[in-house]
Amino acid sequence: MKNERFIIEGMSCQHCIMAVRKELEKLDLNRVVVALGSAAVDYDETRVTRAQIVAAISEAGYTVV
Repeated sequence: MKNERFIIEGMSCQHCIMAVRKELEKLDLNRVVVALGSAAVDYDETRVTRAQIVAAISEAGYTVV
């Protein structure tokens, strides 16, 4: 199990939080906590890769720093 915090650029409101959460919830993650400018994620590296998480955040329209 891996716990990682992602710093996200460009988030400024509740809609941003919901957009990122929606994309991350499509992945097989154990825990997702999204706040302005960051996301804390617990995941099994055998089921989800860091690149998939970064891609999901990117799909929501934001950039991982």
